[in-house]
Amino acid sequence: MLLPCGRSIADVAEQVTPSVVSVVSVKAGQLGQHEYSVGSGVILSSDGVVITNSHVVDQAAKIAVGLKDGRALEGRLVGADPKSDIALVRIDSKNLKPIAIADSSKLRIGDVVIAVGNPFGIGQTVTMGIVSAVSRVDLGITDYDDFIQTDAAINPGSSGGALVNMDGELIGINTAIVSRNGAYQGIAFAIPSRMAIQIKNALLEHGKVIRGWLGVAVEDVTYEHAQSLHLERGVLVASVTPNGPAAKAGLEQGDVITAIDGVEMRDAGQVRNLVAMTATGKTVQVDLRRNGKPTSVAVSLAEQPDDLRTASPFDRDAADPERPSATSL
Repeated sequence: MLLPCGRSIADVAEQVTPSVVSVVSVKAGQLGQHEYSVGSGVILSSDGVVITNSHVVDQAAKIAVGLKDGRALEGRLVGADPKSDIALVRIDSKNLKPIAIADSSKLRIGDVVIAVGNPFGIGQTVTMGIVSAVSRVDLGITDYDDFIQTDAAINPGSSGGALVNMDGELIGINTAIVSRNGAYQGIAFAIPSRMAIQIKNALLEHGKVIRGWLGVAVEDVTYEHAQSLHLERGVLVASVTPNGPAAKAGLEQGDVITAIDGVEMRDAGQVRNLVAMTATGKTVQVDLRRNGKPTSVAVSLAEQPDDLRTASPFDRDAADPERPSATSL
């Protein structure tokens, strides 16, 4: 299959596979037995910074990173952010081939993509598909999600691997699937590169992710509510934390947020992600509807409390046992 630029799928695979690694973590299990976790990773710098999923290296006592050339190197955990399921590992090697990175916000549904990883630990594997959807949120996989959905075949062991475009550029970190039986069924999710690189930069600079905090609980506005307010979209303030930034600025329960700093808000997930990735101490302009009338308030964001959890659990209601579940790989 030739691409518009005259290259083939094989050319793209040849370009990106040296930048994708296998990641094996070892942790102490019960009765002194070791437990192994097999995943994948992507080289981001020539001096050994590798990005992977947090759940791949969770509680690891040892980390081994396998390169395409057959070398196995010891990895050192630089930092992890379970709320986005991103972690960084450093390996002691120079002149590695970092992957090129694209702006995932420019993705379109139907774009052809390639997934590279280490499914089931059998070795580096390349699969192809398309972008099935973008901005998938509230799946309960991570606290902060904005997933790219693809039908490229991704299986356990592919976690932390690369999702790339036809220019051989990273657009996502493969993370999870939705399945009725735990195996690939055509629905897979990747953390968009734009979010992953923001998390990477924070981990390298601070050792952790310092997130902005608005101090509200939000939920999507129902169609009926939006119609009654003559809105195309908006996000309902379900509750306001006492003495939090929003409360101090005058936000109230029942307000409908329509924009933050001029960016139109489509859903609750977008509000959570935008606020979380905004620097603490920054003052943002929140446009809203209150009792049907437009108004705006300025809110100075605080640092998010460490114990704050935002994810909505993926619906596994026993009344609907046939509904597929979202599974980290």
